Amino acid sequence: MTDAITILGLESSCDDTAAAVVRQQDGDLPAILSSVVFGQTGLHDAYGGVVPEIAARAHAEKLDHCVRQALAEAALELDALDAIAVTAGPGLIGGVLAGVMCAKGLAAATGLPLVGVNHLAGHALTPRLTDGLAYPYLMLLVSGGHCQFLIARGAGDFTRLGGTIDDAPGEAFDKTARLLGLPQPGGPSVETEARGGDPARFAFPRPLIDRDDCNLSFSGLKTALLRARDAIIAEKGGLTRADRADLCAGFQAAVAEVLAAKTARALALYLDEAPAEPALAVAGGVAANGTIRAALETLCADLGVRFVAPPLALCTDNAAMIAYAGLERFRAGARDGMDLAARPRWPLDTASPAMLGSGRKGAKA
Repeated sequence: MTDAITILGLESSCDDTAAAVVRQQDGDLPAILSSVVFGQTGLHDAYGGVVPEIAARAHAEKLDHCVRQALAEAALELDALDAIAVTAGPGLIGGVLAGVMCAKGLAAATGLPLVGVNHLAGHALTPRLTDGLAYPYLMLLVSGGHCQFLIARGAGDFTRLGGTIDDAPGEAFDKTARLLGLPQPGGPSVETEARGGDPARFAFPRPLIDRDDCNLSFSGLKTALLRARDAIIAEKGGLTRADRADLCAGFQAAVAEVLAAKTARALALYLDEAPAEPALAVAGGVAANGTIRAALETLCADLGVRFVAPPLALCTDNAAMIAYAGLERFRAGARDGMDLAARPRWPLDTASPAMLGSGRKGAKA
């Protein structure tokens, strides 16, 4: 048995500054020795969403504190590490750059190897961190900025089966919260409000549900909710608490139904490959939604497919997933130099056509 590999991971792609230490002995499940996350919700509350410039400054101020705390909680010094892994994209470029520069500084000062990690790969590999899931598995990556079905075949080998052609589900939840005067982040707020609502009161559309593919759309659903809200206000002069709860419940039910239907189609394609241990994993911030999880879990039970959902703390942005993704890359021989670039866009499946278009910065997804 080989010696353990210990990795420090840094994450700063959006509005969470995070550092973590993960260790793995070959053949054993990884161990999260520490995981520190400094959120920025209070900094952005007044703006109804994340302000990139504010986020970037906060990352620059907090990253060194995160690193110190993560090392202290792991009871380690820098010289006990084997490498430093960092999110190099995709994400808000100011935040990604802050993380990359911090990691480069640590690598230069210590001589430790540097490993750049795709943020999406961090989410996609989380089921291997938490459950030791064997390749290949089907991954539903569902977050604030991304939604796609991927067959994960290796640490850097992903095949995209489909994804959103407009808003990601998390983005739609955030916009719905803003439309209804609920606090950000929108996902937890809408879910909490929906618990007291009637999901059948409003006949919200199920976009693209009749199309025989794995692509999704949530922009029209958000617009339908806006129109329903405006119709109630026009009739009553405002929204009651019950109206708001019913709107949230109807919206959430529509998202869950669409995701379940499209997941069933993605599973059919994945199962055609006859994987030895078929499994569906879900990760990303929206994976924390109980209604969506329940719908996917029921689907998997009906098909005899293993369902894996990481703990809620590892569904949202964190550095433990980056440390583990870096560990897999490091074990495979990946090393990056001081020319490692921060990338605002970085698709996991570079062989498939871009779903949301591309430009000078590269493919969006």
